[in-house]
Amino acid sequence: MSDQKKLIQFKNIVKRFDGQLILKGINLDIYENEFVTLLGPSGCGKTTLLRILGGFLQADEGEVIFDGQEISNLPPYKRDLNTVFQKYALFPHMNVFDNVAFGLKIKKEPKDIIYQKVMRMLRLVGLEEYSKKAVFEMSGGQQQRVAIARALVNEPKVLLLDEPLGALDAKLRKGMQRELKRIQKEVGITFIFVTHDQEEALTMSDKIVIMKDGNIQQIGTPTDIYNEPVNRYVANFIGESNIVDGIMIRDHVVKFEDRQFPCEDAGFGENVPVDVVIRPEDLDIVPVNEGKLRGTVRSVLFKGVHYETVVETKVGTSITVDMVVSEDKPVINEAAGEWMSANDFYIDMDDVEQMMENPDSADAFITDRADAQAWNPQADERISITKIEYTLSKDNGRYPVTFRTAAGTSVTVDMIVQEPNRFVAEEHGEEIYAVNFFKKADEIAESVALETDLKIWANAQAFDLVDGNPVAVVDVEYDFDPENITPGTYRVTFRTRGYEYRVDTTKESSVGDIVGLDFGSDDIHIMEKSVLG
Repeated sequence: MSDQKKLIQFKNIVKRFDGQLILKGINLDIYENEFVTLLGPSGCGKTTLLRILGGFLQADEGEVIFDGQEISNLPPYKRDLNTVFQKYALFPHMNVFDNVAFGLKIKKEPKDIIYQKVMRMLRLVGLEEYSKKAVFEMSGGQQQRVAIARALVNEPKVLLLDEPLGALDAKLRKGMQRELKRIQKEVGITFIFVTHDQEEALTMSDKIVIMKDGNIQQIGTPTDIYNEPVNRYVANFIGESNIVDGIMIRDHVVKFEDRQFPCEDAGFGENVPVDVVIRPEDLDIVPVNEGKLRGTVRSVLFKGVHYETVVETKVGTSITVDMVVSEDKPVINEAAGEWMSANDFYIDMDDVEQMMENPDSADAFITDRADAQAWNPQADERISITKIEYTLSKDNGRYPVTFRTAAGTSVTVDMIVQEPNRFVAEEHGEEIYAVNFFKKADEIAESVALETDLKIWANAQAFDLVDGNPVAVVDVEYDFDPENITPGTYRVTFRTRGYEYRVDTTKESSVGDIVGLDFGSDDIHIMEKSVLG
């Protein structure tokens, strides 16, 4: 870009709404004749940045430099740019020609000049034959072209496009992506395009600016961002990615899945934890003895021109606990009109130590783990538990806990202290933890998200042994029918995600096949270690 003129500069742009920080000090340079896309999910700040440039919003801090001039206090109509919105805001009582000509008529340009400029723009967008047609008779794609022609006819230096393809169907969107790129090249001005659609950004842009939570994550060409994402967020947001934990042994050598591989990357240091990215299209399914990795085909989905195949090379770390299901027999205090219930519950030494260190929160913790509650069945109202009696001990064993209401209703259950239920998988670099637990049959039957509830009830957690960061517990396995469960003891298994690779291939495989995965050194991309999902 050194031979191109710097047209727009955002310098430390900060914007707040209702005390919430939306833009967190944005610095960005945009050059003449670039097609720049601001890409990110809803709420990332991309449209806010566009509106600040357009003059529709004022930044709380920072400067906006346009063609060498600070324009933060310049009204929109004095800025040499135009905006095309997702809702095109065409004038329904005017035909196509008059919609496009509107801005020129406001400027009181001569009629012959207006006619020449309007017809040139209509030719550019392929609507020359529709100049006299009412806009409400036009299709969505045609209306969008009218809006673009109306913006371009004023010959701005910059065209701002705020998700202008969002209202179109998939086929029209693809057609308009090509058209917008063609129009931008032909008119030779800067386009700044806002979208949350990765394919649009990759298809149309000279430069992509990826945003998240009011910050810029990465700036680069579509090729650079796709092939060399700087972090896990970018890698996942731009296309599909296989991301695994690795160790950068030294420049050009990375270790993952307990093997060392040559790669093209350098500059990360030695023996440094990194994230390793391999795109699905860069993996090949080969015979087992020809692959660098070996795995089992878990799913195959035909996508028309290729198969989306998932190969598991490592199963997740797992732990199994007991779920004791008891009958729901509440204590009934007829005189007070109260019912009360609680479960026996398990805790470990760590829980006991935390309660001893934080006695003010111990009652709430015990009440939650025992799922203790009292209620008035007639009024269907909860009643406060006013007193809890128990003894804390670090010794394994069963200890009674009594819950009481102000009216004297009480229930006693056992607090069972046991060794922490942990499993450390050194080969996977993970530790997983969960506790046995008690539940009533109706609680299980009434759960609307049982797998999530089982993880909560068992306090299932997993951690990375290297950095201590949380690892997602993704699978919950059980063999009971939740709607027809009876009292008894049931086994529940929690598992972290294994290493799974998505492969885009023209080679058909079957679920259960043992296959090899092959890739080259230039297919491996290294990123700094990140906890972003």
